[in-house]
Amino acid sequence: MTVQQQFVRTLPLARVGVDRAADKRFDEPWLAAAWSHPSTRVLAVSEGKAFVADTEQGTELVLLSTFDAPDEGERLFLGCDEDGVAYFAVTCAQLPGRLDRPERPAGLREVGGLLGARDAGLLVHAVALENWHSSHGFCSRCGHETVVAAAGHVRRCTSCAREHYPRTDGAVIMLVTDEHDRALLGRQALWPEGRYSTLAGFVEPGESLEQAVAREVAEEAGVRVDLDTVQYVASQPWPFPASLMLGFTAKVDPRDGGAEIQVDGEELDEARWFSREDIAAGMAAGTTLPPPGISIARRLVELWYGQPLPDTLV
Repeated sequence: MTVQQQFVRTLPLARVGVDRAADKRFDEPWLAAAWSHPSTRVLAVSEGKAFVADTEQGTELVLLSTFDAPDEGERLFLGCDEDGVAYFAVTCAQLPGRLDRPERPAGLREVGGLLGARDAGLLVHAVALENWHSSHGFCSRCGHETVVAAAGHVRRCTSCAREHYPRTDGAVIMLVTDEHDRALLGRQALWPEGRYSTLAGFVEPGESLEQAVAREVAEEAGVRVDLDTVQYVASQPWPFPASLMLGFTAKVDPRDGGAEIQVDGEELDEARWFSREDIAAGMAAGTTLPPPGISIARRLVELWYGQPLPDTLV
C-alpha cells in the first residue's frame, strides 16, 4: 500500500461505505420494492444530526426498518451494500426517538471519526443531500417550486421542468512548507486558543486548483507559492454545508521574500511557520492544538510531521 493510499484510508469522511447504485435512482419499481423489503434500513436525519448508539462494537448509527421510519419528509436513496441490503435516509423535522434502546443525537463533527466506514459514508451522504434539499426548494431559472426526483438526487421545477442537481463547492486546503521544511499554519480568531490549522479557501470561477492554492495562500498569509510545486494529495467531502476539500502540498517561492508572512486580518488572525520541534514542544506544553481529527487538515499536518498526532489533545 502506498503512502497516499494509507493517507486516503485514514480520512474519516472519505472512507468507502456502500455502493451508491446510481443506476437505480430512476427505477421507480425497483425503489418501491427495495423500500418494502424487510432487510432495508433507514437513517432518519434532521438538521445534520442522526441518532447513534454506543455499543460494545463502538459507535453505530441507529438504522430503522421502513416500518419504523418517519412517514413525512424527503426519502433519499443512499445505496446498497455487498449483501444487497438497501439503505435510505428520510429527512424529518425532529428525530424519532425510541425508549427501548440507548441512543443520542449526533452530527458528523462529533462522531464522523468514530463511526465505521459504512455508517460514516451513509451519514455524509444523507447530511449532504439534506443540506441541499433544504435550500433548493425553488427553481433558480423561473422561481417556481421544485419537487424531488431520482430518489433524492434531483429536484425538478414544476413549471419549466428544469432539473437541478446537488451542489458541491470545491475548496482547496494546503500544507505549505518553506526552504527549511517548516509548515505554514494559521488560526482564526473564533477558534480555541492555540489551535492552528492549514490554510484553505474556495475555488473561484475560471480558476485551476493550483491557481486557487497560490491565490488563497497569498490572500490569507501574504506568502507566495511556487506553482510548480503544488501537488494534489487527496480529497474529502465536507458537508458543512456542501464542500469538497481538495488537499494539496506546496512550497514557497523564495523569490522576493516569498516566505514573509502578512496575515489579512479577516480570514486569519495569526499565521506562523512551525518546525516539527515547534509542534512537538507546543503540544507537550498544551499551547498548540492540532486541527480536529475529522478534518483533512489534520492528515496533511501528520503527513508532513511524519507520524500521527496525539488524539488526546484534540
